[in-house]
Order: sequence, then C-alpha cells, then structure tokens
Amino acid sequence: MPGKLWFEPLVWMDYRLAVLLTVILPLVLLVWAFVQKNEAIQRLLAIYWRVSSLLAITVYLMIGAIPVSFLSSFLARILIPIGLWFWIDLNEELHEQSESPLKLAFMAWRWAVTVYSTLGALVTIPFLNCAFSKEALANRFCQVWFHPPFLFREYFHANSNPKFLGFVGFIFLIMYVVAFSYFMLVRLGKQGRMAAER
Repeated sequence: MPGKLWFEPLVWMDYRLAVLLTVILPLVLLVWAFVQKNEAIQRLLAIYWRVSSLLAITVYLMIGAIPVSFLSSFLARILIPIGLWFWIDLNEELHEQSESPLKLAFMAWRWAVTVYSTLGALVTIPFLNCAFSKEALANRFCQVWFHPPFLFREYFHANSNPKFLGFVGFIFLIMYVVAFSYFMLVRLGKQGRMAAER
C-alpha cells in the first residue's frame, strides 16, 4: 500500500482551519453582532454566509467525488474576500463606528479569513487540473482532497449514499450559480458597490 503524499497533513490542516475560520468564528461573531445590535456587521456577515455557502456545497461535491468540486473550492476562496471588502457603504459604517471589542474581533477575523482564503486559492491552483480530469478518483494527487469530506460523511451522513450527497451538492451548485448570475447581471448594475438597496 503506498504511503501518504507529503502534502496530505496540510490538506487536513486546511480543513481544520476552514472549520475554525469559516464556520465557528463567523457564527460567534454573528450572534455577538445580534446581541450588540450592530447592523453593519450583521449585514456583512449575512453576505459572507451567502457567499461562503459555496464551501459547504464543495464539501458535498467532494463527498460524491465530483471533479468540479476543485473549481468550486478555488472560486469560493476568491469570492469570500471579495464579499467581505466589496461594499462601500458597509466599509464606511464600520470605519465610522467607535472602537469596541466586537469591531476589533470582527476586523481581526475579516483580515484572517482574507489571508487564509487568498493563500488557499494560491495553493489550490496546482489542483485545478483535477476539475477537468475524468480520472480524478484514480489520481492520488487529487484524491487526497476527498479524504476529509469522506470523514465528514461518516460523522453526519453515515447511512447516505455518497453519490446521492454529491448530486445534492450539484443541485445546490446550480442554484448558487443562478443566484450569483442574477446578482452580477441585474443587482450589481442597479446597486453598484452599495449593500443597501437603492
């Protein structure tokens, strides 16, 4: 049986960091922002959750060993920082707010997830060929990325067929693409870089 590839521990570390930075911390910040009634942070985090849902979709695509998951992972890592910094009105609101523990924590998280996502996108580039390979499952270089999602399935979907979960992920990917296309083609032209509807 062949040994582990040298970067496999880094793949597992990436997933652990993803759970911390893209799920746990923004959830804590969202609850905190609701308690503090900080609308700017609430709106930015609402936008973040919509954009970052592509990461959750990617996990289900990888459970089904669907090659396009490599492309969705790369795009999610690019879209997350854009979604966090794109909005002029929310950035101004945050800038004008007085210093507080919530604002400090949010800004620290926003920078951390931006650096993490940017580095993750760069690291993912060599694996993009897996998205266009019909032999991705047989290729150990690509297959390593499927291991953490397989473990996720064992914990949360032990009795579910991996292909069915992959199909569910694919349906949600189509919905994501439709919603994103609507935003790019319709809402962006009307609103520009303003989060609040005019």
